[in-house]
Amino acid sequence: MRLKTTGTLIGYARVSIDTQDLTAQRDAACVLGVPPEPIYSDRGLTGTSREQPGLREALAACRQGDTLGVTKLVRLARSLRDATDIAEELTRRQVRLTLGRSVYDPTDPVGRLLFVVLGMVAEFESDLIGARTREGMATAKVREQLKGRKPKLSPVQERHMVALPRAGDHTVAELVELFGAGRTTVFRALERHPAAVDSAVTLPRADA
Repeated sequence: MRLKTTGTLIGYARVSIDTQDLTAQRDAACVLGVPPEPIYSDRGLTGTSREQPGLREALAACRQGDTLGVTKLVRLARSLRDATDIAEELTRRQVRLTLGRSVYDPTDPVGRLLFVVLGMVAEFESDLIGARTREGMATAKVREQLKGRKPKLSPVQERHMVALPRAGDHTVAELVELFGAGRTTVFRALERHPAAVDSAVTLPRADA
């Protein structure tokens, strides 16, 4: 079913991630009768903010008697407040709003109720995505902490380093500079290989 309009039918599409494809939304809009141009769009924007250049251009392009079409309310806004503000702005300018195959009628109580419900669902989905993102970031941080820091010296480097003091070739200070490791790292490596350490090398206590 194609939408019947008296003015220009202007389309808008949005995806939250840059890598997502707008083709499905554009195709769905064209099926409804929205011409390929103008279909304004935004990429990489969550919809939680009105600061979206594509949406701003779409709203500015609408004139009295025109229709702004989106495939779903969630593509227009991610909060009930923004969705309501946009709908009220369009109504004041005598611009119709279509959500898929339905035309939003601000004078119809049932239509207004459905619009509010859809806005609440969009906001809930946005909050849920945000919560999952924060949870994922927290989990990743904990996992990274559990992994601990990578050893500053590889096993080969450590074997080579602990052999040098016994041979009398280098002091601990020189080992620090040569291997780019801290004094604590060097002393701990030497502690792990006491047989390779010359008696002249004094190791600190483990709790020092």
